[in-house]
Amino acid sequence: MRGNHVVAEAAVRAGCRYYFGYPITPQNEIPEYMSERLAAIEGGVFIQAESEIASIHMVIGASMAGGRVMTSSSGPGVSLKQEGISFLCALELPAVVVNMTRGGPGLGNIAPAQSDYFQATRGGGHGDYRTIVFAPSSCQELANLTYEGFDLADKYRITVVILGDGMLGQMMEPVELPPEIPLKKLPHKDWTLTGAKGRPSRFIRSLILDPLQEEEHNWKLMRKYERVSKEEVKWESYFTEDAKMIVVAFGIAARIAKGAIKRLRDEGLKVGLIRPISLWPFPSGAIRELAKKTKYFFVFEMNMGQMVEDVRIALEGAAEVHFYGRPGGVIPIPLEIARVISSQYYQKRLK
Repeated sequence: MRGNHVVAEAAVRAGCRYYFGYPITPQNEIPEYMSERLAAIEGGVFIQAESEIASIHMVIGASMAGGRVMTSSSGPGVSLKQEGISFLCALELPAVVVNMTRGGPGLGNIAPAQSDYFQATRGGGHGDYRTIVFAPSSCQELANLTYEGFDLADKYRITVVILGDGMLGQMMEPVELPPEIPLKKLPHKDWTLTGAKGRPSRFIRSLILDPLQEEEHNWKLMRKYERVSKEEVKWESYFTEDAKMIVVAFGIAARIAKGAIKRLRDEGLKVGLIRPISLWPFPSGAIRELAKKTKYFFVFEMNMGQMVEDVRIALEGAAEVHFYGRPGGVIPIPLEIARVISSQYYQKRLK
């Protein structure tokens, strides 16, 4: 299946019955697929909103009423959704937001890039808040992480971001899809607003004018984020047992890096990889642990250098960090990355 179709089908199988969005390449196959798929399901609702701003506020409404809901876009569209995402987090409403990143900044182009890392992992909008951010590197992971994302969104009452890119959204791979969850088996939500007939009324708000009450609400959110940081960190290690240099890459860049590492291993160079799957919470502990074995890290991203800041923060000066990136939608091949890594490897005389 095509990656964008995988996201949509996995969402439906996870119990998503509400999708609101607005077209933008390279993720248009997601709303296209959802428009047909949800129309064939009892209770399924698809709306192409008049704008990205409208669509994210429709997400707020559906989530507040208890539905599993998703929206998707690419960089410029996600920027327009940021106020609504801040509202979702302040209101503690679960939702899944998909970003198939394109080259930027501005309108940029429709080529694959990883330039929205800061936007996704720093909240992106106003205020103190966090979102869980997953960075799949294959169509199978797109299925698994989208599916899991709905469960985590409900578990923590949080927004989950699936951060892909134009290549991942357009490529086709074999996929084993997860089973469809019957709606009656979805978790009960005792906080939803579905009418107060037969019970006391309740409300959900983000406008808290008393500073002390607002502070307490922020501390409540922070306690939740600390729990997420402890329980939901994901990463993959690859040839790290004897590595003298560790490559750090995520998403499609990690697949390119794996190809480079295979080539370097054939040449006798002991290079390994750690791939953050959750960009937030970031696997800082796993990276620090690797610094006990090697003092050389090589960060590769399809941008001008964003995740490299989190790597440096995680290492706290315990190792040397080198960065190589290609921005603007340029897709390096494994041979290019292998040459850059080997140059650093030999310069450090690690052989």
